[in-house]
Amino acid sequence: MTECTSTKLTFSSLKRQEIVANFDGGRLTSDGGALLLREVDRRLGLTEALAACIADPRNPLMVVHDVRTMLVQRVCGIAMGYEDLNDHQTLRDDPLFSVLAEHRPDPDEPLASPSTLCRFENRITRQSLIRMSEVFVEKFIASHKRPPKKVALDFDTTDDRVHGQQEERFFHGYYDHYCFLPLYVFCGDQLLASYLRPSNIDGAKHSWAILKLMTTRLRQAWPKVKIVFRGDSGFCRWKMLRWCERHDIGYVVGLARNKVLERLAEPFMEAAECAFNESGQKQRNFHEISYAADTWDHERRVIVKAEYLIQGPNCRFVVTNLDDQPNVVYDGRYVGRADMENRIKEQQLGLFADRTSCHKFLANQFRLLLASAAYVLIEDLRRVGLAGTELANAQVTTIRLKLFKVAARITTSVRRVVLYLSSAYPYQQLFTRLVARLVPH
Repeated sequence: MTECTSTKLTFSSLKRQEIVANFDGGRLTSDGGALLLREVDRRLGLTEALAACIADPRNPLMVVHDVRTMLVQRVCGIAMGYEDLNDHQTLRDDPLFSVLAEHRPDPDEPLASPSTLCRFENRITRQSLIRMSEVFVEKFIASHKRPPKKVALDFDTTDDRVHGQQEERFFHGYYDHYCFLPLYVFCGDQLLASYLRPSNIDGAKHSWAILKLMTTRLRQAWPKVKIVFRGDSGFCRWKMLRWCERHDIGYVVGLARNKVLERLAEPFMEAAECAFNESGQKQRNFHEISYAADTWDHERRVIVKAEYLIQGPNCRFVVTNLDDQPNVVYDGRYVGRADMENRIKEQQLGLFADRTSCHKFLANQFRLLLASAAYVLIEDLRRVGLAGTELANAQVTTIRLKLFKVAARITTSVRRVVLYLSSAYPYQQLFTRLVARLVPH
């Protein structure tokens, strides 16, 4: 590896002492906490399983950086906060990243360069992406020690704004910009699917097929599990609801307001308004009606939330085939799906799932799955390692800042790799507890 002497950086003096800096510190890392993520990955086998899904057309005799090494570079780089492929021009020399990729740190054998990683992303195939998507469902199933009685599958979509001339980019009138329209599926905090789509489609497109595939696989693993499909009004398609009814799948789906629904709910809203005027307190009541749009095959049960606030009336509708009381359906079944929006924000804001700047559409789908893999690792660390701690409900960015960003000096010998973590690190006790939980003894 070529050694370069960097320019001296001069700062304001400390009384009579000059303060200078440079980037000649040598074998140091700012991401010592990434070792925690390595232990999670070794336990889950996530990157190994994903790498096995990716076809490698290269001549094996000419390969220097294998698929898993490059996959770990990208996934761990995203988890550590390095969203740009160009960041790996220097990260490839970070000895800790070599450890993450299961390589012995060697200054003369750096990891893959940005150009190599770019070629890696752009030669991905559709079949590899399908197989990778299946891995997330398999890891979700494996995360349960015993079959659950019920799982709620939350479907939601968001916009992924693009700025170049990417394949399948279209202008979306609602979001008022060029974008993709990725579809996410979560069960609680656990991610099962992230599927990139062009934005010139119905927001519910392909959700039926994904639900069918997931239902089939979950029932293979857990024959007695009760599956509930949850989504906002963008997923209210009567043919999809009919399919759920025929296959014994519960559903709780938002229903967009219209004049007919508002007329049916009018007595409930008038009663809520009267009670508000008498008490001056917020009124929130639940009722149920039978309703069918003109295109539906039959009437279905609709829950009405008749709410009156200081700001005025707030009426909401949810269609369901569950038998619970109206308040239980709405508050206990439907409202919980709203937390999925926070998980999507973690994906896009914390793990850069919206950095879909490749020209090829398949390469951008690959980038979305890389961000999803980083999320699965951190979510498992949060759910298993951080359970019962002050960071049990921390966001991805908080976990990165407090646990992963730990300065360390690295030394290597024939038998050992030693990380000398910063003595001033403020979360030493929590870090020690995590190591005890994650590392098998």
